[in-house]
Amino acid sequence: MSRRALIIGCGFTAQRTARTLLQAGWDVTATSRSPEKLAALEAVGARLVRFDAARDRRFEAAAEGASVLLSVPTLNLDGQLFEPTPGLVSALRGRPRHLTYLSTTGVYGATRNVDERTPASPQTERQRLRARAEEVVRSHGCSALVLRPAAIYGPGRGVHQAMREGRFRLPRDSSRIASRIHVDDLAAIVARALQQRVEGAYPAADECPATSAEVARFCASLLDLPAPEVVADDLLSETRRADRRVDGSAIRRLLGVRLRYPSFRDGIPACIAAEGAG
Repeated sequence: MSRRALIIGCGFTAQRTARTLLQAGWDVTATSRSPEKLAALEAVGARLVRFDAARDRRFEAAAEGASVLLSVPTLNLDGQLFEPTPGLVSALRGRPRHLTYLSTTGVYGATRNVDERTPASPQTERQRLRARAEEVVRSHGCSALVLRPAAIYGPGRGVHQAMREGRFRLPRDSSRIASRIHVDDLAAIVARALQQRVEGAYPAADECPATSAEVARFCASLLDLPAPEVVADDLLSETRRADRRVDGSAIRRLLGVRLRYPSFRDGIPACIAAEGAG
């Protein structure tokens, strides 16, 4: 069995996925616009390649026979949305052994209750671009999986960090639900999917959907911070306006993954502890 991975776009989740694969003895090549920022990953055995998803269409590391992780978001270039994934997929040299694409639960649009049987129903331009990227990935001709993560948080990223920085604001409708997943749990799912060549499209989330207000109160108590300001929806990002409860249990059952952080009540204190430890 091939134990080579090519990671296109080595960001927050992909870096942790790379570490998981390296620890399992895989040969990992990771691309990034700024590979110098991934020195810690290189130090544990990853091969780094400079690559700009907005401009480059050739890969120094061929994908032939490799398990490929596509983890490049929709980009905003000079005020215009640009989805690089279709071009990246068509540029893959050779035939990957497996292709996993990190998408988003945003493709479900206004659907409020989501599980593995829920079809994509994009409504905004960004959502439609993502849904189209999923279609291209699944039609590439190799074994392919689309993962749709809920809001990803971890050390240095999430509600607790945004509250520290004074950036987090709450919607006026305090009843809206959001699902989340700790980055380490998502990385475990991605790594296992690459290893097992799972196919299809699945949402990924923890076991505890909650309102933003509930999570903010929890963070405020942990960090001794005031409650965030409440603002109108047009002052919130598109992703913060959703009201969506995500059941991500199907992909975990399929892969045999057990969450380390089944709730934000487990994950956020772990993030704060990790940040304190440096």
